[in-house]
Amino acid sequence: MYIYKDIITLETGKRSGKPCIRGMRITVEDILRWLASGMEISEILENYPELTRTDVLTALEFSANRQSLTFVAA
Repeated sequence: MYIYKDIITLETGKRSGKPCIRGMRITVEDILRWLASGMEISEILENYPELTRTDVLTALEFSANRQSLTFVAA
């Protein structure tokens, strides 16, 4: 099933159902961890040529939107 701008996909049997990029085995979490480790977007794209800049930016936007849904002021 495709969600979020046809870039983020969820498939039960793939990567334990985690949000992935366009049906690949690269997860949103992978991208966030690479960025958190200090990788630049250009480095990610060099190492994973199947990804696009739009994929990486959509993963960030998807994650930010999920966080706003997760945390509710008590």
